Amino acid sequence: MHIEHGLSKRRASLCCSISSGCYRYKSRRQLDDEVVDVLMRLAESRPRWGFGLMFDWLRLQGHKWNHKRVYRIYKELALNLRIKPKRRFPSRNPFCLDEASKPNDCWSLDFMSDSLTDGRSYRTLNVLDDFNREGLAIEVDHSLPSERVTRVLDQVAEERGYPRKLRSDNGPEFVAQGTARWAQKHEVELIPIQPGKPTQNAYIERFNRTYRQEVLDVFAFIDFSVVIAHFGGLRV
Repeated sequence: MHIEHGLSKRRASLCCSISSGCYRYKSRRQLDDEVVDVLMRLAESRPRWGFGLMFDWLRLQGHKWNHKRVYRIYKELALNLRIKPKRRFPSRNPFCLDEASKPNDCWSLDFMSDSLTDGRSYRTLNVLDDFNREGLAIEVDHSLPSERVTRVLDQVAEERGYPRKLRSDNGPEFVAQGTARWAQKHEVELIPIQPGKPTQNAYIERFNRTYRQEVLDVFAFIDFSVVIAHFGGLRV
């Protein structure tokens, strides 16, 4: 109407029942292409990161995007992690988990299992310091008998010294006579948890969850030598 019929912008706006401010409005909204690209690459490299970790990483990298804008794009891309609802059970005979008061006060041990792409299975022995949740060792092999367990503990003790306590489940590698003799020799108190009570070894179980989500579930290993090269005897 303004161009073809020569009406003023004010009169044309009145005829169309819109305000002149609406006619002159120009969006100042920034394009989200850069944010989308960064979030997609970050989600591909860190599939278990939620919005909080992603936004903290963006700030550490120097990005000044508003958290509401990043969260809006995060939801539009459907990057939300599925939150498993917590099942509430009545407490029966609760067990108080002793807290370590200093490093080397108590170590936790546990095994994990996974398989290669050809179906062959392997195991990992995880060693954790309960005081600062530090991963001391991750030993990887097809078979990890009690002699191998004590050898790994000796290797860690060469750098840190022997712990006062050692918490584990009732696996055959941990209750073997060789492990008991090793503990007696180095004055280490063995603390086996009750059967069927993994919460009594909660620190290593929480470490196992992160290790499963960030490593074992993310990478598919073709050859066992690659697993050992990346994670065998790992010192964190």
